[in-house]
Amino acid sequence: MLLLFTLLALNMKSAAQESLPKVISGTIERMQNFQSAYVTSRHIDIWLPDGYSDATKYPVVYMNDGQMLYDPEQSWNKQSWDIDDVASHLFQNKRIKKFIVVGIWHGGETRHSDYFPQKPFENLSTVEKDTINSQLKSAGRIKENFKPQSDNYLKFIVHELKPIIDKKYSVDTERENTYIMGSSMGGLISAYAICEYPEIFGAAACLSTHWVGTFTLENNPIPDEFLNYLTHHLPDPKTHKMYFDCGDQTLDALYPEIQKKADRIMLLKGYNQNTWVTKYFPGENHSEAAWKKRLTIPLEFLFNK
Repeated sequence: MLLLFTLLALNMKSAAQESLPKVISGTIERMQNFQSAYVTSRHIDIWLPDGYSDATKYPVVYMNDGQMLYDPEQSWNKQSWDIDDVASHLFQNKRIKKFIVVGIWHGGETRHSDYFPQKPFENLSTVEKDTINSQLKSAGRIKENFKPQSDNYLKFIVHELKPIIDKKYSVDTERENTYIMGSSMGGLISAYAICEYPEIFGAAACLSTHWVGTFTLENNPIPDEFLNYLTHHLPDPKTHKMYFDCGDQTLDALYPEIQKKADRIMLLKGYNQNTWVTKYFPGENHSEAAWKKRLTIPLEFLFNK
């Protein structure tokens, strides 16, 4: 028993000593190693804006790759979105409503399977699935046969995380003020989330959406399957908003032509300038530094007054 209490005390001390991301403004609160029945445990870093008050109901954006959002000194590549800095500047200039960020850390080795849209993959033939497996193994992203777990990832957000956020924080729980956002695979899962849970998410912002799923366009069946899924599952444009963008350098070089096809689907499904924004940034690459530079655009689109 003494050993058990000692281990618990050490774990509590370790958790307390683990430094939170440094922010320019606002405050970070962490849910340490959030335990889920659906996905591996992970940190949740909630950013509250300066002046946060229980008297106000705030819109909330759930953001994927939560360890890349606030503090470049704590990220693997020393880059971050700096969403606290960008959002605070917009608040000060009264360009957007104040909001709360729920930064969901990715699961490391499980990131690709957590974020890869499951139903489009399951719709592939056996030969096509084998092709995806081969491409992901060649890219070093998997060691065993690939099995997307994104349906469970979304269950974790919707059925486990969101109810706690709704209860603990002063958020507007309605669809029209609940958003999801991310880049690359995080953008892909954001698009999938609003299609799978249109009653939960009122908007999705998808930066540098990783339509290719793997890391090559050659002999790759998944982009067309993703677009086919989008055609049949986009939510009602009368009640939802979508943001897409991409550059054309490094990994983003794979996206522009697919994004054009996605844009045509958006138009066919009735989205217009009030409910949908798509942007192309020539010369921009696939990095947090690039996403930070254009972050004001999706934030103004989502949180306009």
